[in-house]
Amino acid sequence: MSGGVRRVTGCGLGVVLAIIMVISLIGWLLSFLDISGPTRQLQPVPDNVPPAAGAEVPGIDVQTPGRTSDKLSFWSESLAEGTGIPGPALRAYGNAELIAQDAWPDCNLRWNTLAGLGWVESRHGTYSGNYFDRSSINELGFAEPKIIGIPLDGGPGVAEIRDTEGGLLDGDAEFDRAVGPMQFIPESWKRFGRDANGDGVADPHQIDDAALGAANLLCNGGRDLSTPEGWSAAVYSYNRSEQYLIDVRDAAASYALNQPAR
Repeated sequence: MSGGVRRVTGCGLGVVLAIIMVISLIGWLLSFLDISGPTRQLQPVPDNVPPAAGAEVPGIDVQTPGRTSDKLSFWSESLAEGTGIPGPALRAYGNAELIAQDAWPDCNLRWNTLAGLGWVESRHGTYSGNYFDRSSINELGFAEPKIIGIPLDGGPGVAEIRDTEGGLLDGDAEFDRAVGPMQFIPESWKRFGRDANGDGVADPHQIDDAALGAANLLCNGGRDLSTPEGWSAAVYSYNRSEQYLIDVRDAAASYALNQPAR
């Protein structure tokens, strides 16, 4: 009789513990959501190509030594709140736009196109492929943990790209993988990578460098991103997919409205 009581009591305790764990898990998941205020009513997203330009980036001297994106902190604060883009990523996109204006003046690249790419590729350096080990951009602009894609091993729907750099960037000495917040494959990074944070190293894992590398790729070949043809060709050079273009366009258009991408 007493043994039966122990069995029933133990079963009841297990149920209680299970309920507590479920409630704790739900609470943890809800912590990722902003539910502190009324639901924000987002504006309809235009389907223009190219998307409208985002808020103007104030002129700063991008030729000075050091990390020039830091000079855009005053610009990024309220804009980051409206768009939901992390401040370091937003400043990197703005910094890349200004450098592109100097380097490729006929390209007419705007920061919110870079932000559209950053949203689709890695949620601005916050999505690493593991929901329970999310990345973030640290104070120096590096994604932690590093964002490294799947091996490009020729599996279903995947191109085969054998290792090109001894695993230096992606940790894989057999196949290449896309790396960093803007998801460059090492071969493309070797061609388009640029140093934008002033440390003398072009590193795809650093958001300033990654954003400028993406600008270099988009502007390559004398494209004019103020035209529908030029903008579309630039985005297709990143990923030849109609859905990809639509996703980047919609995110960029949302940021032009000072609201989060969906």
